[in-house]
Amino acid sequence: MSDDPANRAGTSPPGVLEMITALRARVAAVVDARSAGDPTAADPLRGLYITEETARRIAVEPDRAAAHADGVPLPDTAGTDRLAALARTFGLSGLDAHILVAALAPDVDRGFEALYGYLNDDVGRRRATVALTLDLAGTGPFDAAARDRFHPAAPLRSGGLLDVEDEDRPLPGRALRVPERVVAHLLGDDSRLDAELLGAGVELLAPTGPEAAVEAAGPPALGARVAAAGPVTVHLRERVPGSATASVVAALRGAGRPVLRYRPESADASAARALLREARLRGAAVVVEPLPPQPGPLVRVLASTGATVVLIGTDAPDPRWAPDAELLALDAPDEEAGSGELWHRELGLLDADFDLAEAVAPYRLSGDQVRRAARSARALAAFEGTAPTLAQVQHSARLVSAPLLDSHARRIRPAVGFADIVLPEEPLGLLHELTARARHRDRVLGEWRLRTGGGRGRGVVALFAGESGTGKTLGAEVVAGELGLDLYVVDLSSVVDKYVGETEKNLERIFVEVDRTDCVLLFDEADAVFGKRSEVKSSHDRYANLESAYLLQRLESFAGIAVLTTNLRANIDEAFTRRLDLVVDFPFPDAEQRVSLWRSCLAGTPKAEGLDEEITRCAAEFELAGGAIRSAAVTAGYLAAARGSAVTGEDVRAGARREYQKSGRLVLDAGVPWAP
Repeated sequence: MSDDPANRAGTSPPGVLEMITALRARVAAVVDARSAGDPTAADPLRGLYITEETARRIAVEPDRAAAHADGVPLPDTAGTDRLAALARTFGLSGLDAHILVAALAPDVDRGFEALYGYLNDDVGRRRATVALTLDLAGTGPFDAAARDRFHPAAPLRSGGLLDVEDEDRPLPGRALRVPERVVAHLLGDDSRLDAELLGAGVELLAPTGPEAAVEAAGPPALGARVAAAGPVTVHLRERVPGSATASVVAALRGAGRPVLRYRPESADASAARALLREARLRGAAVVVEPLPPQPGPLVRVLASTGATVVLIGTDAPDPRWAPDAELLALDAPDEEAGSGELWHRELGLLDADFDLAEAVAPYRLSGDQVRRAARSARALAAFEGTAPTLAQVQHSARLVSAPLLDSHARRIRPAVGFADIVLPEEPLGLLHELTARARHRDRVLGEWRLRTGGGRGRGVVALFAGESGTGKTLGAEVVAGELGLDLYVVDLSSVVDKYVGETEKNLERIFVEVDRTDCVLLFDEADAVFGKRSEVKSSHDRYANLESAYLLQRLESFAGIAVLTTNLRANIDEAFTRRLDLVVDFPFPDAEQRVSLWRSCLAGTPKAEGLDEEITRCAAEFELAGGAIRSAAVTAGYLAAARGSAVTGEDVRAGARREYQKSGRLVLDAGVPWAP
């Protein structure tokens, strides 16, 4: 260890002693400067009272000794231009401006503390009071119009420019204080946010140029209209949380407006008042996203006049939030135009093996979400040492748009494609059509305006009908995999509730999340909730029909992708069938298809000689659906693995017999190994 004294415990670092010595010298200079012109310097009671001579001296010659002791000039405290601009912004009268200047005088010139103490006849009260301020203005607390300037609804107090303290005193004796943020603004300092906003989720964004706005978010038509409208309060309802925020913020900044972006954790009215004052001081726009639950107190404060405020949320606005305010309620447009160009611009050089426009068509992402997904894809590609690939782009897009359905649905990450499913030509073609509908619905229903009225959404809903094991769930997984989306299987046990109305609430949560995100929703055994309505003979029938009626209405406005599966198509209400885009019948496989299914299931296993011929015979002898064939193949694999050899014909036949026995069907020579 070094012997340097600075490294020893308890020793001050170099420079501290010198700084203390310099400080002592400055203090001595200030004392000398104040004592030189003060005739009461030798008074033993100095500081406990203020004489008339002292008050006159301070009033004529303001105390600037402290400022000049170290040679630093005082800032210009007049602030004429800023005060005039403040008066225009907050609607202050001439008397208001006088009150404001009188109240902040002790904050910029300490001599006013002694003067106000003398005039208040109380050396301990060194701030202007209501009576003193009005006396200085040539009026007094007897003037009703003058007293009204201190009302909580008057411009000074409603704008947060003036605090009236000592509420227990009569109005004339109450002290006035100007918040430090207002004082700093009038002195020309806007470098920092108000201290009340620190840690409150407020971010200050500086203005940019119009070119930057277009580059950031595409054509910002809605945001540009908001920026040009002047002080206005807008509620913007968006489909996907955060989808409209980026374009609105970019447009406001591109119009030369600073933006205060506020992410409130609760409807805190005090923080909202400080935020609104900050916006008016800076000429900034306020963007609140997302709105907290029960935002009424927050909205009532922010909906005041004087600033541009954009409230963004996924729920419709409630008129009771701000009944006296003019709140413009708008729906955020979907950011579809130019999204392919944005993907290209953000991703840069791509792997040449896929069509980017086709790959990202199923995703309904905002500009900000596209940028985040592209950054993630680029980072993943750099980690793997490649250009961005189809799998990397789709993986990143899924992460950005991942729904919050885990409490009501089970997620399946698709690992199959059309090559993994065996179906006749007609149902296979319908599956291809379903993927095309999901991929191109924005163009057909949006750009080409083929969506009918009535508030119908852009959802795609299909029914897969067929016997158990014919591939309905696998078909849904294939569609999801082809689109690059996750498959969510609804857990009916967490949806169906015995209490009236609870099932509908659970279903609504699922539909809302799927509307906002990109995934394929699977209702397995859908006849449990999409069953036929019945004649009302009891209250149970009435409530059951209400559930079906809710689902019928909800499918009209659905905007996601959903697949319903059923073993009994006749159990599905005809009204649901009318609202379906496609009905795909999954037939029981014939012998030729069963051969293909056996070969597909056993494709990755080691095979003994002659296995292919045995598969053909088993496919002809055992009439099994695809799900049963898959289970039989798994059984054969376990038998072969236990022996440590390849899969033989006996293993395949044993697996097929096991499936027959499970279904209660007769198996000839069940206990005797098969022999040709």
